[in-house]
Amino acid sequence: MVYEYVLAGVLVSLLSSVFFVFINTTYGDKKDNDIANVSATGVFLTPEIEKSTDVVIVGAGVAGAALAYTLGKEGRRVHVIERDLSEPNRIVGELLQPGGYLKLIELGLEDCANDSIDAQKVFGYALYKNGNNTKLSYPLETYSSEIAGRSFHNGRFIQRMRERAAALPKYVNVKLEQGTVTTLLEENGTIQGVMYKNKAGEEMRTYAPLTIVCDGCFSNLRRAISSPNIENPSCFVGLILENYELPHANHGHVILGDPSPILFYPISTTEVRCLVDVPGTKVPSVANGEMAHYLKTVVAPQVPHQLLKAFLAAVDKGIIRTMQNKSMPAAPQPTPGAILLGDAFNMRHPLTGGGMTVALSDIVLLRDLLRPLSDFNDAPALCDYLESFYTLRKPVSSTINTLAGALYKVFCTSPDPARQEMREACFDYLSLGGVCSNGPISLLSGLNPRPISLFLHFFAVAVYGVGRLMIPFPTPKRLWLGARLILSASGIIFPIIKAEGVRQMFFPATMLAYYRVPPKTVGVLEKGKSKATTRLPIIYLLIQQQKAERKKKSLRECNPDAGLRVSTF
Repeated sequence: MVYEYVLAGVLVSLLSSVFFVFINTTYGDKKDNDIANVSATGVFLTPEIEKSTDVVIVGAGVAGAALAYTLGKEGRRVHVIERDLSEPNRIVGELLQPGGYLKLIELGLEDCANDSIDAQKVFGYALYKNGNNTKLSYPLETYSSEIAGRSFHNGRFIQRMRERAAALPKYVNVKLEQGTVTTLLEENGTIQGVMYKNKAGEEMRTYAPLTIVCDGCFSNLRRAISSPNIENPSCFVGLILENYELPHANHGHVILGDPSPILFYPISTTEVRCLVDVPGTKVPSVANGEMAHYLKTVVAPQVPHQLLKAFLAAVDKGIIRTMQNKSMPAAPQPTPGAILLGDAFNMRHPLTGGGMTVALSDIVLLRDLLRPLSDFNDAPALCDYLESFYTLRKPVSSTINTLAGALYKVFCTSPDPARQEMREACFDYLSLGGVCSNGPISLLSGLNPRPISLFLHFFAVAVYGVGRLMIPFPTPKRLWLGARLILSASGIIFPIIKAEGVRQMFFPATMLAYYRVPPKTVGVLEKGKSKATTRLPIIYLLIQQQKAERKKKSLRECNPDAGLRVSTF
């Protein structure tokens, strides 16, 4: 009997060995192929993981939070990874221009910048220079009373948008997670997802056919998918004036100081933000009192008397913060599976408060480009299609970027007499009123994003400055100064235009990318359908549509003939 058990054991062992060899031979090649398709980290990328998320968003600031809500509402499965989900505390990103507010309405997020965060309406600017002042109002006559700029605490605004994204119905898959993204996962030139450390410090990976990087001005990922050229023109020194009303209610105040501008604008019913621009990368030390001394001895004498007492009280309080200002033209390197957005992609001097307007405009454009696509699985085809994004965004972005860079250089003092004449001419030109003030302020507000209009107004200022020099009669010295003024103006604006791209800025219709259509290799939804219709209950879609119609109707009630005018490209 014993030999029978031994024989049975041998037979079972032999059969097991044959079965193991058969399985290994049959499925070994398939396993090798699967591993060849994973990320460079060597982690197995199963089909289930690949299909669990449509979009990974890195960063949940203004751009990331708004984008998460927008794509989630479109029916996309979104995974947002943000370094810190607590309320941010920043001294910039507090002024949204009217053009940006219109984009916020298009995204359905206008309630994030209302009384719930104590946001203040802004109707224009007051400009001060050497004791003189002029008021520049936004051209809002054809809009409803709700359309205006908004100023607020940046952190409250961001938290409200995060809450809106997180509060989308459960059948809308938007996941917000706190974590620090360290690496973009790449395979054969295509971004597959990201590697990050979660709140517990564990190294994690998440995969999606499209990764959108919008992790702010200090992005550590932008160099992988762009060629950034970052400039640091100045620093902002931030103060808060409490329980004080500005001379011109609901207006930003710009003082053309020496050496550079000083800004005041409301951020709540009881608080006014003051930003003092300090050229260069170094500022006096706050810790040892040098900054307070600088503010009292250099800045305070230039502050209008109506603001001086509150300004000095804020300095004495000692809560002084600084931030480096950055400028970076968009320089994308189209990469399959990834795209940049927000300050990680494009920055301009914050003097004009145009950053959020550009970001929200980009989100509206990207949403509309992605809307016809049912999936993003063909990364090369999607990358080719999204090259149109970089061209179509130019009318808005290049207008605001160029204006910010040019105005900052004009508003700063200079030892060059031609630059000083340009500064004087700019203030006097804006003080003329009519088209001389409405034109530039409509450009600054984002309501008229037309680069050619900006170009014409800028050189109209230069010509006006030359004309002033010729009164009462021209002399050789004045003629020479006039020629230098024109050259100085050219030296200011042409490098900025070159960085933005002359052809893309002024002649976008001549770019091939302008005419890109959704690729056939990527799933395209039937005409009239959105991604949301494939995943969201119809009742939810009907409710959203009714809300949008009511919103548009209320905005038209102020002026039925004008309706809601949206910035044209």
